[in-house]
Amino acid sequence: MNKIALITDTTSDLRSDAIEKYNINVLPFRIIYSDREYLDNIDITPQEVYNNMKKEVPTSSLPSMKDMEELFLKLEEEGYTHAIAITLSTGLSGIFNAMKLISENHPGITTHICDSKSIALGEGLIVTECGKLIKEGKSFEEVVKAIPSIKSRIHLYFVVGTLEYLKKGGRIGKVAGTIAELLNIKPIISFDDDGKYTTCEKVRGRKQSLNKLVELTNNILNKKKCKVYVVHGDALEESKKVMEKISDNPNAISVEFGGCISPVSGVHSGPGLVGMVCIEEP
Repeated sequence: MNKIALITDTTSDLRSDAIEKYNINVLPFRIIYSDREYLDNIDITPQEVYNNMKKEVPTSSLPSMKDMEELFLKLEEEGYTHAIAITLSTGLSGIFNAMKLISENHPGITTHICDSKSIALGEGLIVTECGKLIKEGKSFEEVVKAIPSIKSRIHLYFVVGTLEYLKKGGRIGKVAGTIAELLNIKPIISFDDDGKYTTCEKVRGRKQSLNKLVELTNNILNKKKCKVYVVHGDALEESKKVMEKISDNPNAISVEFGGCISPVSGVHSGPGLVGMVCIEEP
């Protein structure tokens, strides 16, 4: 009998109830200041990161190899035969390759590692959809086979307060930076096929960028019934307004507040992020 473990990282922004319900193993990224290192979402909160940004913008690092190794040893002890790991996009992090290396040290567990090519709930929804299939009693092969279809049903868009932090962290991908800032152009950012940030729309000014986010969401909803999640990074009130506007669409099965993105994601996006993630009904 297959015993399948589900693994992800803290950038997936999963709430504790989902983690408990689907028995998800979550590896913490690390946030590094000049005098101290923190485990993402464990001993530092998103608000603490934002509050400290005027003094110091930290760097980040993937979960430690030690943590990954200990997780696989624990899974072996608990009798797991298979594991499915969903990671932050390889366009943003080296976690996929690190997980691959560790999993190869544990041939007793058949492991599939999936590059989400996304972040936040764009990653997290792949995890929970896999969790549902495992709970339904699907085999390891059936769950792995379903992942491409799950990924194709997920859409993610976000805007940031400033491009300064994406530039500083080297995560800007194909998003135009300096000139856009000078002209007050606010790109609507998504992911390309390589899992890197890309601009899908450009508008001038903050208000227009939030309106465009709503418009893009409604364009998806006008074609498909979806569950929608609105997330933010130190932009609570604006995210609530976006949520209210999307809630009017009759094809929105549900519109949920996904809360604040993980501290490590906040390090790279800076304050002012408002994002939308939706998943089409199969």
